[in-house]
Amino acid sequence: MNKPLLIGWLATLTATLGSLFFSEGMGFIPCTLCWYQRILMYPLAILLGLAFYRNDREAYKNVLPFSIFGMLLSGYHYGLQKISFLQKFEMCTSGIPCSGEYINWLGFITIPLLAFTGFTVITICMLFLRKSNQN
Repeated sequence: MNKPLLIGWLATLTATLGSLFFSEGMGFIPCTLCWYQRILMYPLAILLGLAFYRNDREAYKNVLPFSIFGMLLSGYHYGLQKISFLQKFEMCTSGIPCSGEYINWLGFITIPLLAFTGFTVITICMLFLRKSNQN
């Protein structure tokens, strides 16, 4: 069993199902940046699922571009929510504002932070997978 692939896949499934719960279960309407993060996360559920099933030790080559860009995007999105200066550069001009917070658990845990955590876990797992291939 390949632990980095399994953990990465479970993180992806958790993030995907969590985002669907927030939108479909709780009725939260995703903002533009949330949609972009979903576009980066959802394919990973399939890519990592197939990679785990096939024990593809080179899956990191396809996964890392998605997860690293997702980390950057969700980090920026979290910054929009928590750093008032960045709100001047907000790209969501119609509909749901990207700086809005549907949840704010413990004063700092928001949906973009959850996405950032998921992308980070996936990235770390893929870096471990890459390192194990080099040995």
